[in-house]
Amino acid sequence: MIRHVLAPVLLCAAGAAFAHGNVQCPASPKAEWKPHTDLQAKLVKEGWTVRRMEMTPTCYEVYGKDPQGKRVEAFFDPKTLERVEEK
Repeated sequence: MIRHVLAPVLLCAAGAAFAHGNVQCPASPKAEWKPHTDLQAKLVKEGWTVRRMEMTPTCYEVYGKDPQGKRVEAFFDPKTLERVEEK
C-alpha cells in the first residue's frame, strides 16, 4: 500500500527538480566561486527568506521567498552572486 502512495509523490518531486526551464549560468572555475554562505547573507540582507540552497554544475539554486513574499526558485551566478534569469 505504501508503494502506491509513495510512487506518485516521488514522481512529482522528480518532475519539480527539472521545472526550472532554461537557466544557464556562465561557466567559471570552482576556485572562483564565492561561498554559498555569502549568497545567503546577501539575499537575507535584501529581504529574502532562504529555505534551501543547492549547487548545480554552474549555478547556485535558491528556494525561498523574494522580498515581495513570492515563493521562488532562483538561480545565481556563483562567481558574481548575481541572479540569472531564464532564457
